[in-house]
Amino acid sequence: MKKSEHFRWTRRDFLSVAPAVLAGSLLAERAGAEERPAVTNPRATAGDAVEPKWDSRLTITVGPQKADLVGADEKAIQAGVDYIAAEGGGTLHILPGTYRLRNAVSLRTGVRILGSGPDSVLVKAPQVKSKLAADSESWEQEVTLADASGFQVGDGVCLRVDNVWHQGHFIIRRSLIARSGNRFKLDQPLNDDDFTLKGQANISTLFPLLCGDGIADAVIEDITLDGNKANQESLDHFWGNFLACIWLNRSNRINIRNVTSRESAADGISWQTSHDALIEDCHCHDNAGFGLHAGSGSQRPLVQRNKLERNYIGFYFCWGVRYGRVENNMILDSQDFGVHFGHKDTDNVVRGNEIRRSGKVGVICREVEDDGDLCGEGGYCPDRNRLEDNHIVDSGPEDGIGIDVQGRTDAIAISHNDLRETRQPLKRIGVRIGARAGKVQLDENRIEGFALNVSDLRGPSAKVINKPAFLSTGLEERG
Repeated sequence: MKKSEHFRWTRRDFLSVAPAVLAGSLLAERAGAEERPAVTNPRATAGDAVEPKWDSRLTITVGPQKADLVGADEKAIQAGVDYIAAEGGGTLHILPGTYRLRNAVSLRTGVRILGSGPDSVLVKAPQVKSKLAADSESWEQEVTLADASGFQVGDGVCLRVDNVWHQGHFIIRRSLIARSGNRFKLDQPLNDDDFTLKGQANISTLFPLLCGDGIADAVIEDITLDGNKANQESLDHFWGNFLACIWLNRSNRINIRNVTSRESAADGISWQTSHDALIEDCHCHDNAGFGLHAGSGSQRPLVQRNKLERNYIGFYFCWGVRYGRVENNMILDSQDFGVHFGHKDTDNVVRGNEIRRSGKVGVICREVEDDGDLCGEGGYCPDRNRLEDNHIVDSGPEDGIGIDVQGRTDAIAISHNDLRETRQPLKRIGVRIGARAGKVQLDENRIEGFALNVSDLRGPSAKVINKPAFLSTGLEERG
């Protein structure tokens, strides 16, 4: 037989056999999973995540006095974190006291930060700021300050410059590690931009209190974090996210419990491209940015039983946050929105939350800039999210909106929510559906006290629907 005849397969032959092969493979995989024995007596094995339940693990204390490590600043706390990480993980117990920080504490994989509740307070030192006195190029690792008074070796800093080629500005975070007069060496090269006098470059002692970059399986519990907002410069809400009281970047399976995050000049707690974050029973209040910021690309956040008060936005879904659950939280007195959905935030559930007195809108599915026709699968819009069993009360000014579905947002399910306006109806709307929106399912929501219960602007007639208190059809309401 010729070789060409022996290997002659047509596309039809392949398509007829492939399903059987795939099915056999899946059955074999399933059978293997079912036959795998349960772990009844685990033993610690190198590289295995399954371990016994140990009665105790390595724990050391840090505090102003009578502690394993005596001190009340970031240096003492960082020493404890690094020691525990070097020993393979454990708990750093921060004893009662006020700890004044001039730089961030860098978290480590496998390290648990355990405070003493409201008695352990980490507070930012007041900000110091100066213009640069000389250009610093992107490849350099030093800066020259016009006024170096108040700066110290070890300080955490932000460098900011206006972009002379385009609109906007650029900000990076560094540490000062050496000094000669008014010249300081940085822990890393600038390598992102030129910090020039023409761009009005300046430097400030701005930093997060707790920082996790590229770590995993860490815990933060029972501690109070104070951003000292009154003595800090507030950066804009997007650049300011890495100055949150807690800032995580590319860090997975981080658990944050019973943490108070207050008075930040940026966000309360911010996690960027960080997966399977658990944020529960925290109190984030009076932050200049977002109370909780699920940052770009973060998958499967679980956010439950938190209290978010008097933040710019209560809970912020950033770009591409998917498969998250935001449940049973109190979201009160947000300056703009209680909950915000934006670019590519899809397949999330917002359920059982109390959202009161939002400054503009209770829950917004924001119109995406330049969305064009790129919505649905592969598009930019916040599609396939579910809003269930939420209480949304007194949203916005006289033209406020309880739930606002903007742009080409599609496949949104709004069910069993209680939307109420206890003030005068004025121009207020319970649910507004934008003219370009796709499918919006309204199912048994109670809507009371608004000038319009539902304003549906889809369709050429831009029909407005004013339904009774109960929307119980379970069908999409169209204009």
